[in-house]
Amino acid sequence: MRAPYQTLIILYKQEKNNFLYGIFYRQKEKFWQFISGGGEDGEQPEDTAIRELNEETQIKIEKDKLEKLDSISSIPVINVTGEYTWGKNVFVIPEYTFAVNIENKTIKLSNEHKLMNWMTYEEAVTKLKYDSNKTALWELNEKLKRRK
Repeated sequence: MRAPYQTLIILYKQEKNNFLYGIFYRQKEKFWQFISGGGEDGEQPEDTAIRELNEETQIKIEKDKLEKLDSISSIPVINVTGEYTWGKNVFVIPEYTFAVNIENKTIKLSNEHKLMNWMTYEEAVTKLKYDSNKTALWELNEKLKRRK
């Protein structure tokens, strides 16, 4: 059974003095977003993020490589599953956000995505469809700039 939450996973890497973010073009829906997916069978959000990352990119990571961000959004259930999956009175679910530095990993796209591009913050924020993705990207970008 699908759990009533969503995860969002931002892939990033550093090239020279720039941070680049991996954004994905969804095959069917035809828009740009980060890796996303819902929990299954009692998973914790961190476990969901690791599983979804592997399913959508073939990248395997350990839990200590997953960075939990502060960004948590409420998103409409119909944007997630297309229906009222958790009952007629459940209108929104939380979306938990994570980041992963994948400096030297190879990405193999699942059939959910047509394209993946590495973009700067300025490029990515103009392509992303959802505000929750843009907010999480802003948070991660600010954190990374302070680490420099």
